[in-house]
Formats: sequence, structure tokens, C-alpha cells
Amino acid sequence: MKVTCYALTLAALVLLLSACATDEPNPVDRLPPATQTGANTFGCLVNGQPWTPKGNASYPNYTLSYDEFPDGGLLQVNAYRLLGQGAADFETISLWTKRISGIGTFSFQNTATSIASFDNRKRNCYWSSSDSTTTYRWGLFTITRLDLQVGIVSGTFAFTMYKPGCDSVHVTDGRFDYKL
Repeated sequence: MKVTCYALTLAALVLLLSACATDEPNPVDRLPPATQTGANTFGCLVNGQPWTPKGNASYPNYTLSYDEFPDGGLLQVNAYRLLGQGAADFETISLWTKRISGIGTFSFQNTATSIASFDNRKRNCYWSSSDSTTTYRWGLFTITRLDLQVGIVSGTFAFTMYKPGCDSVHVTDGRFDYKL
């Protein structure tokens, strides 16, 4: 009888503890979906944490511009995120590529055509793929939809950069979708 009571108590305890455990959502699931509909969304993981634009009422938190030139278009994507109450407590992500005429993938290692940057003002750290103080840079910028007739630009991005005095910044699972 003692064994049965012990087994029942142990089983009840295991059930209780498993019922109390919460499954942490996958950080990617907290990002806006990767769409190509002109949904005006932007999101990525920065060092494994969800990052979306927010917090500034003075100017847009997310902008995209595309300008056509004879040798291809120039695409600029900028996002801003207020972290706290201080004027210098924010981060920005900027993506830039030129000479594009349609969908394709561009490397941030080729700074003649593509640049990625991440700025954390609170930590006073600025990483840019075109900055000579950034000692390690890797990344890709993919345009998945460039429909100027409808005015939709969509894509994905990822990059990693390191510079002395600042930790590495790892941006993964980036996606944007914009209606011009």
C-alpha cells in the first residue's frame, strides 16, 4: 500500500509540474509574417530577440524608398526602435542596395552595391558593413518582390558584424514588406 501511495503521489507531482511548465514561444513567431502584399511590416531577430520598429511619434519608425536610375534602382530600408525614455535610448537598422532591377540576392560584403548598419545609441555602438572599424561582416539582402506597377517591395535579410569595443550584432530572420 505504501508503494502505491508513493507512486500515486509521485505521478500527481509529475503531472502538476508538467502542467505548470510553459512553453516559451519561438522568437521568430513573435515577428510579423514574411509577406509580399504591401503590408508595411518589418521585423528581425537581433541577437536572438524579436526586433520590430516602435516608439517614435515625431517621424515614421519604418521607411522604404526606391529610386530608379539608368543602371538600376536604389533601395533604402530604415527602421527605428525606441528602447526607453531617454533621447539617446534607441536603435536603428538600415539596409541599402543599388543597381537592382528586380528580385535577387545581394551581399553586404560587397559594399560597392550593398550596405547594412545597426546603431545602438545607448551603448554608443554603430556597426556598418562599409565602416573600416567593423572588422567582421557577413550578410545577405534578398529582394523577393519588386513590383513597381503595384508599388510593393518585399524581401529578407540577415547579417553579422563585429567591431572592437562593441559586441557582435547578429541579425537573423529579417523580413520587410512595404507599399510604396
